[in-house]
Amino acid sequence: MAKHDLDPNYLDPNYEPVVNQSGNNPFQEVLAARLKRRAVMKGTVGAALASIMGMTLVGCDSDDDDNDTGSVAGVQTDLGFKAVPVSNANQVVVPEGYSAKAFLPWGTPITGSYPEFRADASNTGAEQEQQVGMHHDGLHFFPIDQKAGGNSSTEGLLVMNHEYINQAALHPTGATYVLGERPADEVRKEIAAHGVSVVHIKQDSEGAWDVVFGSPFNRRITGNTEMDIRGPVRGNSKLVTKFSPNGTETRGTLNNCSMGPTPWGTYLAAEENWHGYFANSNPDQPREQTRHGVGNSSRYDWELADSGADEYVRFDVTPGLGDPDTDYRNEANTYGYMVEIDPFTPEAKPQKRTALGRFGHEGVIFASVTEGKPVVCYSGDDSRFEYIYKFVSSQPYSAATAGGYLLDEGTLYVAKFNDDGSGEWLALSLEDADFAAKVAAAEGTMVGDINFTGFDDQADVLLNTRLAADIAGATPMDRPEWGAVDPNTGEVYFTLTNNSNRTEAQTDAANPQADNRTGHIIRWTEESSDHAAVSFDWDIFVFGGEQGTETVVDGEAVVTLDDDNIFNSPDGLWFDYNGRLWIQTDGSDAEPYQNNMMLAANPVTREIKRFFVGPVGCEVTGVVTTPDVKTMFVNIQHPDANWPFGTEGDHPRDATVIVTRNDGGVIGA
Repeated sequence: MAKHDLDPNYLDPNYEPVVNQSGNNPFQEVLAARLKRRAVMKGTVGAALASIMGMTLVGCDSDDDDNDTGSVAGVQTDLGFKAVPVSNANQVVVPEGYSAKAFLPWGTPITGSYPEFRADASNTGAEQEQQVGMHHDGLHFFPIDQKAGGNSSTEGLLVMNHEYINQAALHPTGATYVLGERPADEVRKEIAAHGVSVVHIKQDSEGAWDVVFGSPFNRRITGNTEMDIRGPVRGNSKLVTKFSPNGTETRGTLNNCSMGPTPWGTYLAAEENWHGYFANSNPDQPREQTRHGVGNSSRYDWELADSGADEYVRFDVTPGLGDPDTDYRNEANTYGYMVEIDPFTPEAKPQKRTALGRFGHEGVIFASVTEGKPVVCYSGDDSRFEYIYKFVSSQPYSAATAGGYLLDEGTLYVAKFNDDGSGEWLALSLEDADFAAKVAAAEGTMVGDINFTGFDDQADVLLNTRLAADIAGATPMDRPEWGAVDPNTGEVYFTLTNNSNRTEAQTDAANPQADNRTGHIIRWTEESSDHAAVSFDWDIFVFGGEQGTETVVDGEAVVTLDDDNIFNSPDGLWFDYNGRLWIQTDGSDAEPYQNNMMLAANPVTREIKRFFVGPVGCEVTGVVTTPDVKTMFVNIQHPDANWPFGTEGDHPRDATVIVTRNDGGVIGA
């Protein structure tokens, strides 16, 4: 595999190398005093963990008598199902009275000539370009009549990401090499198995869902689809390549994890661990690569395709002897963005929205929009000791004219979580006096392991978003992944999945656990409930862990985990249309947790119940319902063995699971 010189973890597509060497710790002056007030509780099993916040958020206090029913403004968020136990079975488990069915597995034909999936995985690269991709992740259901103001729950476009691949399953005998080169069609197939699927689906009179074959909306966006660069980085000299000498276009989107539906009915796919797809054998790498962990060998060796075709050579970003428009030294700079796709306009080119920053985007989540006010969205950088960001548009929202242009101009902020439960949004803009002063002070110094020489312009700031956040003094977090905004209160939630690298000396109020292997969920409310505000108040919603783990606020355990809700490594997060919070996991399958799962939470009372357990080896990721909340779609990624069909010799196939109530009722109620 020509990988002997790599960190062995690098072959894991979920592996995020620690590349933040800035040592940011905005709590150094107050941390010692804070730790003296910290409580470490003992649970019924092992050590329990305590929230060290001496405050609660408005609308978050579980002692509020008005909220005892678990409702906000008449919207019911109670959990009416019986919790399911943990499971190590190679099947999906849902509560009594519910049914689950696999749907749209990897290889399902959705477009073109509709080539059938072959059980031995011998489909060609051209066929994979017409089939559902591999490793399903974030997804969203767009009602078919959404553009006309409707909210159909029986027909729509299901759009989903395909994060990465399992080469052993994708090919009949895994990836192959001949004299150090890879067969070009294998590489084509692997690139095609990445990206996004847009699938027109419809429910029949019996309630069964199926693909609308022949629909013009059915579409594959892959790692080789042509895309436009938009926003401040468009045309920058550091994006110049042989393919796009003017730095305005690129090919493909890769490692798409979570996503975000926009208020105007489009889909934003996140580019997360894109760094592993590129190789640079030059030891003197630019900061745009080193701060993200680009190595001297790529994960899948696409640059070694035996055809030598341009679409494969581009993954070698080693500089040549000529100018940048003669090679692909800048190709990696065209990745690391949110990619906007209009599912209702199949002929439209995807747009990479550079104003939202370039980093390891886990996803994006929009706050509710208000006519005449800015658009606001949040995004986490899913790697250990990275940051949480917010974008506020320069132009106001207007329902009549809203579109992706709103994401091309605005201010990108990064979060600083203060010790006392307050927080600040730090502008990453050279027009901001505080940031400009920090940049000037940092010039000529080492920022982590980077010799900082300044920023050329605002485009350079966005190309180096992580470095800019280092200089601003943001709070390094424990792998910030999915976010969610409570539709009833406007509070913002983020999962902090885990961070086994955090030492006791590196703990802080927002990330209080050394060797954090179970993770937690943080939440905040913006000042005056204005999502464009530059300050906020925060607390910890819940800590993951085993039985007896407590989350303590004001000296009282507001959550104590038990058999019905133990979990570790929270990852996926989504509020349904009634305000229930759905929490998905991507953690250890060891005792007592077993297979990964999805839980439902009442954000008012903090009641949490396990609703769904996935098959062996999988990550449970991506969840959405139809607008009536009577059909739920959940994605299963990288299952082991022969799930979902169970036939001996079958290759495992990622799939979407459709969950319904047998009585046709609302999911979770």
